[in-house]
Amino acid sequence: TRMKVAVVGAGVSGLTATKCCLDEGLEPTCFEKSQDIGGVWRFTEHIEDGRPSVYASVISNTSKEMSSYSDFPFPEDFPVFLPNAQFLEYLRRYAEHFSLRKHVKFGTTVTSIQKHPDFATTGQWDVVTELDGKQMLHVFDAVMVCTGNHSEPSLPLHSFPGIEKFQGQYFHSQQYKHPALFQGKHVLVVGMGNSGVDIAVEASRVAAKVTISTSRGAWLLSRVHDHGYPWDMVFNTRLTSLIRNSLPGPLSQELINYKVNQRLNHENYGLQPEKRYFMPLLNDDLPSYILTGRITIKPGVKEFKHNVVVFHNCPEEEPVDVVVFCTGYDVSFPFLEEAVVKVENKHASLYKYVFPTHLQRPSLAIIGLVKTLGAMMPVAEMQARWATRTFRGNSRAPVYHSTAQAGHGLIPLHGKGEFGLSFDEVLRTEWVVYMDELASLIGAKPSLLGLFCRDPRLALTVFFGPCTPYQYRLEGPGSWEGARQAIFTQWDRILKPTRTRVPASSSSLCPSVLVVVGLLLLLTALFLGF
Repeated sequence: TRMKVAVVGAGVSGLTATKCCLDEGLEPTCFEKSQDIGGVWRFTEHIEDGRPSVYASVISNTSKEMSSYSDFPFPEDFPVFLPNAQFLEYLRRYAEHFSLRKHVKFGTTVTSIQKHPDFATTGQWDVVTELDGKQMLHVFDAVMVCTGNHSEPSLPLHSFPGIEKFQGQYFHSQQYKHPALFQGKHVLVVGMGNSGVDIAVEASRVAAKVTISTSRGAWLLSRVHDHGYPWDMVFNTRLTSLIRNSLPGPLSQELINYKVNQRLNHENYGLQPEKRYFMPLLNDDLPSYILTGRITIKPGVKEFKHNVVVFHNCPEEEPVDVVVFCTGYDVSFPFLEEAVVKVENKHASLYKYVFPTHLQRPSLAIIGLVKTLGAMMPVAEMQARWATRTFRGNSRAPVYHSTAQAGHGLIPLHGKGEFGLSFDEVLRTEWVVYMDELASLIGAKPSLLGLFCRDPRLALTVFFGPCTPYQYRLEGPGSWEGARQAIFTQWDRILKPTRTRVPASSSSLCPSVLVVVGLLLLLTALFLGF
């Protein structure tokens, strides 16, 4: 009989997990508490309890070619960075193409997942679900938790003295939908993640004044990178990843610092991070909005008073009417026993960010929890491919590090002393390195040497060009015959929606060549600078 797998959630991770189960001959049942697929990408005017929520104007931070599932490219006429409605349309097409909807039980909440009495020998799970007020008990051979980490907002009001006396309005960014409520107001955005900066930019178009409070600053990237190409198609190539990871740590950091400060001097804009490690945010408008006085950057909040705020190292009080706390989310699995996934101080003990480290059998996987400096969907897909093959016994079973078994937080991917960091800091890893790490476990990592012998043109494109997800369908289990063509046409799909007017005397230089030349010039300038 086929293994039965419970998939919790029908967002970007749950859909690909369901598809990967089918690819491996498993029998998935996907439980989705809402009435539709899409997860965080399905915008609703109202906030549903325990469900991710986005604002109306949200746009993807990663380009469509880097964000696609590895065997299902985005349509060529879709924009390079996608508004949530078109991202959701892509997910609908994916679900339709691979006939996933029939495996999803909508309106069904998973209330409890516990080890089956004979878990030690079978690895099975007792899963309790609720539909229309009625509970049902199911037994599954494996479980894939695909609920993400945007459901339980973190609002540490105790860290903001005087907030109880504040007479204005305040709320977590999860509740934000439209900027109209900021009309004519003095707005304070606390926190400088992607959502915080997006909300500040939107608010500044209608508000009297907008201030962003950040205690640590951030490196700022734009979606539009060198020569107008998408940032991630330049940043996440095998060549650039090799350079970043081959150079000594301090030199690699200097290289990154030099590059991000080429566009704007972060210190002059009040953005310079307190720490030197690379934790970027993406926004195209913030620098010009700072220059035009629409947005002001301030240090961390010292205290609130009745209708003003005081910042650290700033003696003057500033009036404020509305405060938006962009303070992130907590890791939460309310349906799991605490002993299954131990979450303490925002630490989750997971092997390669997927398998709980202390389970006797690897029959439960957490999909899509890791944060990488790149697109989330291909990472979730790769995690699901590895997990489903592990369930079947077709991939090496996880071998846990002894420190993890002792409960010392997350396993660092490459042992770089990441224990003890916050969830946001630990669950960030090099995109190409992590994808290759998981792909090698299932035999899907492309062999550059083998490719060069068989198909030199493809090998050069794979190494020098963007590391698009199609590379992980060229060989090994789950290979896709369309992968090679998808790689050769990836720039066509990027240029199609933008190159809508072509002058008679146009010329086009291969982006890969531009990347290589740019990097060589950058390295030369860097070494000459030393």
